Amino acid sequence: MTKCHILLANVFFAPFTYGGATVVAEEVAKALLATKSAAFEYQITAVSLCCHSGLANYTMVKSERDGIQNFVINVPSNRTYKELYNNPHVTRLIEELMDDLRPDVVHAHCIQDIGGGVLRAAQARGIPSILSVHDFWWLCERQFMIKPDRTYCGQNPIKIDACRGCVSDFDAAQSRFTYLQDISRIPERVTYPSKFAHDLYVSSGFAAGRSVIWENGVHLPEPDFEAKQAARRERDPRLTFGFVGGPSQIKGWPLIRAAFKSFERDDFRVLLVDASAEGDWWKGERFDDLPGDWEVYPRFDQSEMDAFYSEIDVLLFMSQWKETFGLAVREALARGVGVIQTDSGGSVEHGALSQSDLIPIGASSDVLLSALVKALEQHPKTVTPRAVTGFQAQAAAFENILQDVLEGAS
Repeated sequence: MTKCHILLANVFFAPFTYGGATVVAEEVAKALLATKSAAFEYQITAVSLCCHSGLANYTMVKSERDGIQNFVINVPSNRTYKELYNNPHVTRLIEELMDDLRPDVVHAHCIQDIGGGVLRAAQARGIPSILSVHDFWWLCERQFMIKPDRTYCGQNPIKIDACRGCVSDFDAAQSRFTYLQDISRIPERVTYPSKFAHDLYVSSGFAAGRSVIWENGVHLPEPDFEAKQAARRERDPRLTFGFVGGPSQIKGWPLIRAAFKSFERDDFRVLLVDASAEGDWWKGERFDDLPGDWEVYPRFDQSEMDAFYSEIDVLLFMSQWKETFGLAVREALARGVGVIQTDSGGSVEHGALSQSDLIPIGASSDVLLSALVKALEQHPKTVTPRAVTGFQAQAAAFENILQDVLEGAS
């Protein structure tokens, strides 16, 4: 078995887990380490960021969890615009790390704020690299293609000249766009979590010829999930809606609130997950003018996921932008939980819903209200769990990509 040391760069990493891309990075890394029949004997080292006033700027500290060392670089909060995509201080520390660790490959998984310097550092040392794209950070300085008026940009392909009315400094935005386009030519492979993301990036001139769709995995249900779900439904047979996003326009909260405000029934409940690091997403929000029972559900980690999904019957996924994937949708479908969702890019590539079931981005709250009424009228409705990619399968797919890259580099 060949030893393979991967230097995994991700903006956050355990013990500072935050966001879907970080979950994917951590879980795939753990799956690679745990795979018995792997082609490689893996060693994985992570490098990530934090932002703590109690640490000196650009101090690097080391932690370890689940057999993975994580070198955490403390960055100041007042970084310049350029330092958010090309930070020489961060790059210098990563260069020193590469010289010390001598990894076999660099996996730049989700590197907004780390910046493109990690790929240049790998190239300078002859280390092959893989870049994984998770949102539109590489094409859009606003990361999610959301305009200042909080509506979806809709460019396809993305042309930087069309961003003049959206960015505050077009020359700076153009320099950023050109730099990241140049950086995209370095990695041996560029992965995307969905066909939608792949097609938009490639049509926008990003990393043509080295792109591959690498679908995200999710934490699959444990064997006792069905029993948990049945026990809850026996305890409280009311239809329960669940919402994992925060109270923002981008995740569709105003639309959800408006639809429920018009609801003329109250024989249901709604769980709103607070996934914020500080537990303050829903502070100040009032629900006493809405029908039904409303409850804020605390943030949960991967091992606690079944407990949440056993409590809901229908997930509301009302994103008002074109998502690149949509972990929550797959997590729900894998557990036989129904989904009401918008036609939001890669989040619909699971095949469980027809086009007519998808709510267009920008649709009025009446469209969602109709879907809520329909769900309530059909309750209780049995939803067959759907086959969904898990983290073990995602890790196996990554191993195939890795083999191609290392064979090409040898």
